[in-house]
Amino acid sequence: MDKKTLIVLAGPTAVGKTALSINLAKALDAEIISADSVQVYKKLDIGSAKITKEEMDGVTHHLIDVLEPDEDFNVAAFKDMVKAAIDKVHANGHIPILAGGTGFYIQAVLKDVDFSSGESNPQIRESLEKEASQIGNEAMHDKLRAIDPESAEAIPAGNLKRVIRALEYYQVTGKKISEHNAAEKDKESPYAYKYFVLNDDRDKLYERIDKRVDIMVKDGLVDEVKSLKDSGLSRDAISMQSLGYRQIMDYLYGDCDLDEAIFQIKLQTRHFAKRQLTWFRREKDTIWVNKPNFDYDDKRMLDFIIEKCKELKD
Repeated sequence: MDKKTLIVLAGPTAVGKTALSINLAKALDAEIISADSVQVYKKLDIGSAKITKEEMDGVTHHLIDVLEPDEDFNVAAFKDMVKAAIDKVHANGHIPILAGGTGFYIQAVLKDVDFSSGESNPQIRESLEKEASQIGNEAMHDKLRAIDPESAEAIPAGNLKRVIRALEYYQVTGKKISEHNAAEKDKESPYAYKYFVLNDDRDKLYERIDKRVDIMVKDGLVDEVKSLKDSGLSRDAISMQSLGYRQIMDYLYGDCDLDEAIFQIKLQTRHFAKRQLTWFRREKDTIWVNKPNFDYDDKRMLDFIIEKCKELKD
């Protein structure tokens, strides 16, 4: 059976994926599937730099505003949702473009990673969660680093759920979850795909990140998070662990002042962009679109990607 076509447009946060994805979708008569773990949530608009209806410019988007802020969301759920969206886009007679910066989520789709292996134990997980509440995220991350440094490198300390999952997997199986993930990564993809990574010089990228955070604050990020808090949303909700939301929650709970919260958003977002690029560099079959190499000419970048996509039909 012929493999279904899939185009991936990835890259670090604030690099300019949104505008390029819209132009690409228009050129290829495609629909966009968001690979963003925050834009999936309703009411998380400003802090996620969520694409607006105006920015969509008539292009159909999937996996945006599909969950309530208090709902759990993970990579397994994402993969299932994307597979259904891909089938829907093809049924519409269009090409799907998976666009976003969450590399682990993209890999799960491309390699059809199996998350149903059953190596779990609710009692162990509950014990780890209790331990985490006593010793904190950093100490749990140190525990993971001691037994599985590869996973510790890939999972930030702030993502407690994935840290606990990796520790649980090790305690249940005696094996590193990084080894399981590596084996899944080497699987053949069920899709015929092109995987583009948009990138920019580090200084320019960091400048864009800082400017974007300032715009978010000016556009009402604090009020957005306050509204979520006032609605009864816990600061421990999965959605509130996201960059920007976590730091503003800290401010609203009196853990820091606003200047410190903004500083931390910028700092942690720059660190996040660095980790994203490290992830993409490790991936196979990526086609890098380095903006300086195209003299920042949007049309040249678009033409390059379109030409590469023609190979999917050959």
